[in-house]
Amino acid sequence: MTGMDEAGVDLSLVDEFERRISFALQRIDRGVTALQARAAAPARSEGPENPIWAEFAARDRAELNRLRAVLETEQAEKAQLSERVQLLSETQETTLAAMEARLVEATGALEAAQAEVTRLKQANADLSDANRALLEAGGDLAPHLVNAALQAEVEGLRAERALQLAELEEILAGLDPLIERHAQPGVSDA
Repeated sequence: MTGMDEAGVDLSLVDEFERRISFALQRIDRGVTALQARAAAPARSEGPENPIWAEFAARDRAELNRLRAVLETEQAEKAQLSERVQLLSETQETTLAAMEARLVEATGALEAAQAEVTRLKQANADLSDANRALLEAGGDLAPHLVNAALQAEVEGLRAERALQLAELEEILAGLDPLIERHAQPGVSDA
């Protein structure tokens, strides 16, 4: 996973931290095992009466306790990071589902608008052809018929213009959330 989540967290960094923590936990676990083995070996071979071995054993036990505390701290941090990654993943899934739903809705609206545009363009073409035929018929036509045909053509053109404006408003409405999101400080493309 790479990129940024909605909270501005670089997910590649989270992955890298998880990898480092896992590696550190493995090293600590190996160290604890080695210290336990080393602490147990001198005590069996030399016995508790040797003060040098007793001092080493005490130091090893102290180091072992310190490493256990470090291990517990690292495990707690790893658990917190895992929770955060899970929460981020769920948030992204929810956001993706919402965006997919909006896309389906917008696609439906676009298809309906395309059908209306096609119908309107055909009506305008038919109207233009009729007006051309009226004008070519010459002076035998009544002027009020020519005027009515021209008014119908103008009205068709106005309707087409209104449809185009509605399409533009729909596009702008779709862009508004993106503009608002990128206008917020700390938000970047991911």
